[in-house]
Amino acid sequence: MKKLGLTIFFDVFALMLLGLTMVMSASSAYSIFKFDSVFYLFNSHLFKVVLGIGAIILFAFIPYEYYRRLSKPVMIVITLLLVITLIFAPDIKGAGRWMNFGIFSIQPADMAKLALIIHLAVLLEAKTNVIDNYREGFIYFFIWIIVISGLIMLQPNISSGIMLILISLVLIYAGGAKFRHILASMLISGIVIGAAAMIFPHSRSRIFSYVNSVTNGGDLNFQVKQALYSLGSGGIFGVGIGNSMQSNLFLPEAYGDFIFAILGEEFGLIGSILVLLAYLILLVCGILVAKKTKDQFGQLLAFGITISIVFYAFVNVAVTTGVLPTTGLPLPFISYGGTSLIFL
Repeated sequence: MKKLGLTIFFDVFALMLLGLTMVMSASSAYSIFKFDSVFYLFNSHLFKVVLGIGAIILFAFIPYEYYRRLSKPVMIVITLLLVITLIFAPDIKGAGRWMNFGIFSIQPADMAKLALIIHLAVLLEAKTNVIDNYREGFIYFFIWIIVISGLIMLQPNISSGIMLILISLVLIYAGGAKFRHILASMLISGIVIGAAAMIFPHSRSRIFSYVNSVTNGGDLNFQVKQALYSLGSGGIFGVGIGNSMQSNLFLPEAYGDFIFAILGEEFGLIGSILVLLAYLILLVCGILVAKKTKDQFGQLLAFGITISIVFYAFVNVAVTTGVLPTTGLPLPFISYGGTSLIFL
């Protein structure tokens, strides 16, 4: 288990170092243009990385069993935070997702993801004998999933809500839920999500743009088009660190959700594959940790956290390459971030 722990630590540490390099490269032009300092966004990201490493060290010494007792009160606090965010959060780019506390701000959706994984793991262990019963077991899990993901979608943050539902359903399936219950829940969620996506203009336009590009050969989303130019320019070995052309304000917010495109341009196909292998290593090691853990709560906690990270990585890369519609999901440990990076 210690070897797996060290492998995970150094794998994550390497991804975070790569993230620092890529954020510096991808954000320098925008930082000069917006803040008159080439290091502005890099310094902010570096601060979050230091906090993240500190969190890794701190929480490595806390027995995971401790979270079992805290799961319910934390879920209540998270639910209240999401409600407060929905009502009072300032509107930024058409959505209210951030709570501002003066010297710092947080995005409760990132906290909710981890809190829900912990709480579902606790419930699955407690209700392991009734999880296959829809009325007495499964419905309690599904209510928590719908409440938390629903509050996130109303911000609106459709993509994060969808991801939370998928991660949660995979987790409770691993915990013993029947496949037909999962399938029924996915159908219900799909109808609700589809309706929500059509209500909010930004998600509706992204979906229509994506469908049009796939079915009728329509024009790609501007960011996706620029991201593909970036990936194509990288070739096999890349153009080298700091030599990206697309980061010079051609690809909007290249340091954030589309940072994989800049990574592909500077490190090429070989570098992109190595990054994907790093996430694969994280997946394998996380599953092995879950397998070796003695109690069910620990197994499900390790599994849930692992798949949440890998799912986000897969979706981010799929969006960057135009396989999925554009979302606002970061590339774990690499994209410029605040709450997301620290909690990861």
